[in-house]
Parts: sequence; structure tokens; C-alpha cells
Amino acid sequence: MSAVPAPAVSAAGAAPAPPAPRRVGPATRWMLWGLLIGLVVALLATLVWLAGRYEASQAQSHVERDVADALGDIRSALTRNIQSLQALQAGHPTSQEWESAAQRLLREHREWVRIEWRDPTLTTLAAVDSPFRVPVFDRFGRANSAGDVQQACATARRLSGAAYARSYYVPQSDGLGVELMEMCLPQVTAGQLTGYVVATYALGEILTNLIAPSLTRSQEVAFTEADGTRLAMHGQARRGARVFSAQQLLDLPGNTMVMRMDSWRAEPDVFPNLLTALVTGMSIALLSVLYMLGHDTRRRLRVEQDLADALAFRKAMEDSLVTGLRARDLEGRATYVNPAFCQMVGFEAEELLGRGAPSPYWPPELADEYTRRQEARMTTRHVPPREGFESVYMRKDGTRLPVLIFEAPLINAHGLQTGWMSAVLDISEQRRVEELSRASQERLQATARLATVGEMASLLSHELNQPLAAISGYATGSMNLLRESPHAAADLELAMTRIAQQAERAGRVIKSVHDFVRQRDKEREAVPPHDLFDAILPLVSLQARKLGIPVAVRVADGLPPVYCDRTMVEQVLLNLARNAMQAMDEARVSEPRLELQARAAGRSEDGAAKKWVEFSVSDVGPGIADEVKQQLFTPFFTTKPEGMGLGLSLCRTVVEQHGGFLGYEPNVPQGTIFRFTLPAS
Repeated sequence: MSAVPAPAVSAAGAAPAPPAPRRVGPATRWMLWGLLIGLVVALLATLVWLAGRYEASQAQSHVERDVADALGDIRSALTRNIQSLQALQAGHPTSQEWESAAQRLLREHREWVRIEWRDPTLTTLAAVDSPFRVPVFDRFGRANSAGDVQQACATARRLSGAAYARSYYVPQSDGLGVELMEMCLPQVTAGQLTGYVVATYALGEILTNLIAPSLTRSQEVAFTEADGTRLAMHGQARRGARVFSAQQLLDLPGNTMVMRMDSWRAEPDVFPNLLTALVTGMSIALLSVLYMLGHDTRRRLRVEQDLADALAFRKAMEDSLVTGLRARDLEGRATYVNPAFCQMVGFEAEELLGRGAPSPYWPPELADEYTRRQEARMTTRHVPPREGFESVYMRKDGTRLPVLIFEAPLINAHGLQTGWMSAVLDISEQRRVEELSRASQERLQATARLATVGEMASLLSHELNQPLAAISGYATGSMNLLRESPHAAADLELAMTRIAQQAERAGRVIKSVHDFVRQRDKEREAVPPHDLFDAILPLVSLQARKLGIPVAVRVADGLPPVYCDRTMVEQVLLNLARNAMQAMDEARVSEPRLELQARAAGRSEDGAAKKWVEFSVSDVGPGIADEVKQQLFTPFFTTKPEGMGLGLSLCRTVVEQHGGFLGYEPNVPQGTIFRFTLPAS
């Protein structure tokens, strides 16, 4: 029985109150104010930093939006240019008419530097250069850009629409150069390709004329390759300013470029941001102080309520305990008792508090012993065993009650021992239950002995039935011989010998069954398989001749002896043989046949040594019904009116005790074969 936990009790006699909430000292208060000031300063710095980050994120968003708008403007302008070039070929104009219209387009679109009219073989039919600059191909000719034109026109023919070639650089006579890009527009009439219009763009003019009007002075825009190499640019960046960059792909049929836009901004204004942060921080600090005051007030109220609830709960718990609680000071005087202890001994609390030895609930004949025990404990501070100790108390009416007492030192808040705390259990009911349990255990053991005797009687009755039946058969045969042939002395001698053998066999059966009931090792020996069959064959033959059943015995040559309890194994063989003959007799089999066989089984892995010998008993009876198979080896289950249901169950138990296995299988085409194995000696 384990110790019963009890609430701590003070030396004054009442349960101590839970510790009051700790008061915050000056050092702690200054530390909290320092943490609050540090929090406000950190908050102000964070707000200034966040304001700068917000301004930077806004600037970055503007740049990304501007570059997206610029790409949209370029795509719209290029689409309108394609429509203008398609109108240039409308109505099958002559060369002069075409050149006149092309010059008009070049004056309207400064991003073009040259427009060409070519036949399906890319042979130039007419060409017009921009009037706003020196012809770009005058110095090196048009041959260097033929490959770009062919690439653009091949892509246009495949896409059946306008296509662009990769940009290329053309040096100029002024020492500078220009980045150009070819655009080819196929002309198709009645499903047939009739020629191309090739327009040459200047990338710098695209930036200047298509998107420059929408740019600000603080922005720079450029076309770059994927690796960042600038192809053309417009604008001028400032040194020492914060730069925000954004870039997007300009995906054209046949060519892809990157548009990059840089925008510069001055450093963010710290002073307005600092004032905003200061006002916000002071507001947050004021709200934090108010929240802390409110939280502290609520916490104090909650602690006071929890304290009152804890006291009420502890009082209710002590009043409802069925375990008696008692506290004593270092002088042995009672300082606290709970209602359960008062109810246990029948005294009121006022009669017990402040009383020393002897206590009113001590039996008079044991008062001196209890006094010496208490004095020894108080003077030596001897700690009683944790598992408690038993004692005897006396109620107010004089009756005694056994109790189990658990005692532990009573320690105050400063870690000093102020007395002893005891938990007292009334074990009267436990003693009564233990007495009933002992009586029940004795009755259960008596019942178990009776059941064992009954099981032995059933086994003896079944095992002795066959030897006694054999004795009766031999006696009847002897009487018949005397009546029929008074001079048959040899036959009578044989019958009397058999009667003596069966009587000896019955004795061996009684001894073996007795050993079997006790479940101890049998007397085992090495027995040749043929001897086992020879021992039961006379009994089997008597019943077989009576029923007209031929018996065949087959023992394989060279079988080793088996290590077994000879009597029990003979009983197994006899039971299986008699069951087989009875089954064939009840089924009225026209040609019954019983076969007893022994053969080698279970060779080792190398096949060199025989480890087991298999015995089998086969018949040609009706077989075993499906509903019988489930309970075939169940004790006391039988299909015979006079049977006890122990035969097959006992056979399997005997075989398994020898380490073997007993099973059955159908005998094709009719009947059943029972097989079991025994270890070879």
C-alpha cells in the first residue's frame, strides 16, 4: 500500500495559505522602465527605417510600372508601323508612287532609317533612306546586313506576318555608330508571295521618339542583351544618387531584347519621418503603459480570487477526504486534525487539538508503548518507513480499529522542520476482505483437486476399457474351448498367458496414465517399430476376425528403433485401429480393409540419416464428415453413443509429448488415413 499524500500543515494548526503574489521592488521597477525606454527608442528607429523602406519600395514600384508602360507603348507603335507598311503596298503602286509614299512615311516615323521594296527573291526593287540623317549604308553598303534581312524574311514567311532580325551595329563616318534592327513584312496576293517590305529600325530612335516624351529627367532607358550589354540608351544617370532599376523582356517575332529603366531618387527626408515616428512611438508608449496598468490591476484581482478559491478548495478537499490527517508539533501536541480523522476516532477536533501524550484515542494497554515510540521519534528525529506502519486506535466508545499510518516531516516555508504530518487509514474493511479472500482461495484449491480427481477417473476408465475387454474376450474364448474341446490344453495355456499379459498391460496402463495426469516425463526406451505392431496385433486380430476385416501390416526394411513410451504408443495404435474397424463396421463396407504401416520420414538435408519414423492406420470407411472435422480432437467430443470423447484427444497429446505430430487425410478413393511421427532412437 502506497503513502497517501497530505496537504502541508503549519505549526499553528491550520493549513497554510498559498504564497502571496510577489511585490515588485524598486530595482525591478527601474529595470522595467529602462526596458520600456529602450523599447520606445528601438520602436522609433524601426519606424524611421520602415519609412525609408516604404519610400524605396514605392520608388521601385513606380519604375516597374513605368517600364511596363514603355513596353506597351513600343508594342503599340510597332503594330501601327506594320499597318502603315501594309498600306504602302495597297493598290499595286509603281516604283515612283511607292518611293513617294515611303518618303512620306519616313518623315512621319523618325525611328525608321530605311524602307526597301524587294521581290520574292529578296532583290531590291526600290529603296528610300530617312531624310533626317546621312544614309547609314553609304559607307559600307548593304551587303553586310544581307544575312539579317534574309533571316527576318525567312521568319516572316514562316509566320505569315511581320518578323524581326537580331540587332547589329553599323559604324558611321562621324566616328560613332548606330544599332539597327531589320523588320520584314511579306506581301501576299491571292495566296501567292509577291514580295517583301523591309524596314530598318534604329534602336536609339525607337527610345527617343516612341517613349522619351513620357520619361522624366530622372529616368534613363536602354535596350540591352541578356548578359547586360547595352545596345542603345536614352537619358543620363546621375552620380551619387540612389538608383532604382527594373527590366522586362521585349519579345518580338524573331527577336527578343531586354528593356532596362533606371530611375534615381534623392535620400529620404529624415526629419518628417522622425517626427512621425516620435509621435507614433509616444502614442504607443502611452497605450502600453495604460495597458500594463490595467493588466497589473486585473492580475492582482485574479490572484486574490485564485487565492480565495484555493483556500476554499483546500478546505473542501480536506473535509471530503476519507483519509485521516493529523499534524503534531515537535513536542508531540496535535496542531491539526481533519474531519475524517475525527470521524474515525469519534472525538471532536476541540478534544484533540493541543493534547499531548497520551492521546485520547490510544488504547490504555498500549499507551506506554505508543508514548515511548513518540518520544523516540521526537528526540531522534527518526523518519518512519515510507511504506507506513500498522497500529491500533480506540474509538470514543471503546471499540478498537486497526489503522495504517504514514508519517513525514512537516517543513515550513523556510525549510525548517516544525513537526510531523500523518495520514491515517482505517484498514478494518481490508482485514475483513483479506479473510474472505483466504477462505475463497482454500475453497478454490479444494475444487481444483476434485476436478483433477475427476479427470483422472475419466482417463483411467477409458484406458482400462480395452485391456479389460481383451481379458473378457480371452476368458470367453477359453470357456468356449473347454466346452468344445476339453483336451485343448495348449490353446487354454495360450489364452491364460494372454489373460496374464493383458492384466499386466492394464497395470502398465494405470501407471502410465497416472504419469500422464501428473504431466511428468515417461519411461522411454528404444523400441523397434515391428515390436509395437506385434504387441497390439493379437487384440486387433480378435476384433478384426469378429468383424470380418482383413488386416495388413507393412514395415519398411531397415527402420531404426523409435524412442518412446511403449505402453502409450501401443495405446495410440490400438485406439486408431479400433476406431477404423468400428467406422467400417458401422458403414457396412462391402470390402473392408485395415492397413498398418511404418516407414521412414523426415530425412536430414544431406539425406544421410533418418530422424523420424511415420506410423499410419488406413481404412476404406465412409471418411470424416465436415461438421466432425472441426471438433475431431476436442476432449469429450464423440459421435459414438457409448464413447467418452477422450480417445483422439489423448492420442494427439501422447504424440505431441513425444515431439511428433498426429494428423489425418482422405484415403483415395475411399476412407481415412491417420498418420503420426515418432523420433528415431
